[in-house]
Amino acid sequence: MSTDRHPFAGTLLGDTIAAVGPRDAAAERAARDRLDRMTKPPGSLGVLEDVAVRLAGTAGACPAPLPSPAVVAVFAGDHGVHAQRVTPWPQEVTAQMVANLARGGAVVNAFAAQLGAEVVVVDVGVATPYAVDPTPALLSRKVRHGTADLAVGPAMTVAEAHRAVEVGIEVATTLAERAGCLVTGDMGITNTTASAALVCAFTGAEPAAATGRGTGVDDATLRRKVGVVTRAVARVPVPPRTPEAALAALAEVGGLEHAALAGFVLGAAAARVPVLLDGVIAGAAALVAAALCPTAIDHALAGHTSAEPGHAVALRALDLRPLLGLDLRVGEGTGALLAWPLVTSAARALRDVATFDSAGVTEK
Repeated sequence: MSTDRHPFAGTLLGDTIAAVGPRDAAAERAARDRLDRMTKPPGSLGVLEDVAVRLAGTAGACPAPLPSPAVVAVFAGDHGVHAQRVTPWPQEVTAQMVANLARGGAVVNAFAAQLGAEVVVVDVGVATPYAVDPTPALLSRKVRHGTADLAVGPAMTVAEAHRAVEVGIEVATTLAERAGCLVTGDMGITNTTASAALVCAFTGAEPAAATGRGTGVDDATLRRKVGVVTRAVARVPVPPRTPEAALAALAEVGGLEHAALAGFVLGAAAARVPVLLDGVIAGAAALVAAALCPTAIDHALAGHTSAEPGHAVALRALDLRPLLGLDLRVGEGTGALLAWPLVTSAARALRDVATFDSAGVTEK
């Protein structure tokens, strides 16, 4: 895509979109050929064969380098829609969890320790102070102190959304220098409300079908949440038809962490590093990234499908098949990180398994 014609020409966002190319078709053909000649029945690795092919296409090489090490980037932000009582959790939990993540006490930290992955927390919009200083594991990239209430007006300005997207690009670009796989993570009380609004805005889904219980709200709160999403989406032309309209829709009903995650997906694609998507927040952000640059999704993999109904809607729209289905809804990047060993195993099989001719095994 030429930046001369792109609406974001001359910006980091525009330059990144221009740098994103499709997966390498020749590398994918070579991967398919090698998979068919490996010492196993053809197609017997199922979905993992598709993963191996996609990795080869992203790398432009067969076999692809192992997608290791992995780094999880947990983007954190608060939401003004908290004022609508769409969750029983107080807003300061976001800041408290940022501190917990930075200290290594969250679920994603435990999974990362087990799997040998790194966790980086990025404050892109936390509203309240947290009791820990920025470190290499906690980056302060705050665009604003939480969004405005999307139930009554735009969550942020278009300029703020643009800046938050570029935060994600910058983080992805930096992490790609030391990572073979980037993993999306998120933290933000009420971010499933904004996620549902984004899913509806970008797919045309009905709010009742895309809005879930998040951290486990009761029936009355769920009805209130659906009403909020319905009112917010009514202000957005569905679906956005241009990159400018996509950014405007993001600013209208999205969150700062959604914006940063969209940029993270774009940055990973430009760096030709696979990105593993987590739950509904990542799915909503990926819809934004796809609207800004459809080719970016060529380099994304869906780690799992969560219990949130909007996640399945987003994955269908993105044409991504999840690798796991464990009914997780904790966020943080947990489900995507659990899928990372499968992705690495697919790449290792393509690289290490002998072919019939090299092993002296008779084919059928």
